[in-house]
Amino acid sequence: MKPRITVELASRVKNLPPYLFATIDKMKQEAKAKGTDLIDLSIGDPDIPTPAHIVNAMKAAVEKPEHHRYPSYEGMLSFRTAVADWYKRRFAVDLAPGTEVLSLIGSKEGIGHIPLAFIEPGDVVLVPSPGYPVYPVGTLFAGGESYIMPLWEKNGFLPDLKSIPWDTLKRTRLIYINYPNNPTSACAPRSFYEEVIELAATYNIIVCHDAAYSEIYYDNEKPLSFLELDGAREVGIEMHSLSKTYNMTGWRIGFAVGNQDVIAGLGKIKSNLDSGVFQAIQEASITALETDDMVLADIRNTYQERRDVLYNGLKGLGMHVVKPKATFYLWTKVPEGFDSASFVAHLLNKAGILGTPGNGFGAPGEGYIRFALTVPVDRMKEAVERIGKAL
Repeated sequence: MKPRITVELASRVKNLPPYLFATIDKMKQEAKAKGTDLIDLSIGDPDIPTPAHIVNAMKAAVEKPEHHRYPSYEGMLSFRTAVADWYKRRFAVDLAPGTEVLSLIGSKEGIGHIPLAFIEPGDVVLVPSPGYPVYPVGTLFAGGESYIMPLWEKNGFLPDLKSIPWDTLKRTRLIYINYPNNPTSACAPRSFYEEVIELAATYNIIVCHDAAYSEIYYDNEKPLSFLELDGAREVGIEMHSLSKTYNMTGWRIGFAVGNQDVIAGLGKIKSNLDSGVFQAIQEASITALETDDMVLADIRNTYQERRDVLYNGLKGLGMHVVKPKATFYLWTKVPEGFDSASFVAHLLNKAGILGTPGNGFGAPGEGYIRFALTVPVDRMKEAVERIGKAL
């Protein structure tokens, strides 16, 4: 028998909780293996195809030999200019493409890497919970400490910044915020961003605003960009993804914009850990960013119809549901007698419905379940019927 090495995981990996969406995917595969007619309302992966004009732009871009070589680390200047132009049109925010825009391999990558640029072991990162699991994981990998900011429904799912202890704030280097919010679907008012800017300026804290869902909104109530606020550019950056806006989740492209020193720091991490975004994808993404808003309005209308079907249906069943003004999620309280995990299991076993347990986004999410609006209306209506029978 040949000698074998002993493989010992690093402590940073040993301390990782199971990645929520990998666990959900395993549940999904097990249900399908049993022959379940599964209605999957778990992971936020759009079922609507990428608009055809973007796909066609990608086909043309792939044919260009110059795109088959290493891309620039920061992103093509033409792509970063398109991002700046989009921000000008959408938010009336002026950005310098050369210093205030950075391409990302999806916003998840930027969110996970930014602590490596600025967090020393023992530094504190303010993390919203329930929230995207990458916020605390990126902090852990950098040796930082996550201070959990609970998002309670009674507070409109906004963190109570005034409750954070002074000695914690003195050690804080970074704060994550995320509006429109995943998983609660809450939007933040201007006054909240003003409070964040004041806190950041007072304690020298970098703000990282995850704005991946800013373009999935309803009733023409457009969410704000953090960068629209006076003083925002002085304290932080905003990250956006083309994944949800243009149904390009598999393409893996996003961007960070804002404070040039923060952008430069994140860029140093990226230049040492990745080799940039495939230029053909960047070129096609320029086409995406120039898309007429009527195309995006059609996508939003599709989600709004689904939202109304599921929201009204669950309300009709007597469930407590938060009506979203943005995102394609419904944040719903589980019925009495269940916790988050047991209700997810109950719906899966009794109704063939897969949702995401709220506590998977952090302890303050216990007692809730998240449903994604990523199936057609007829399946959404069927889901309501099945849930009603399971209850």
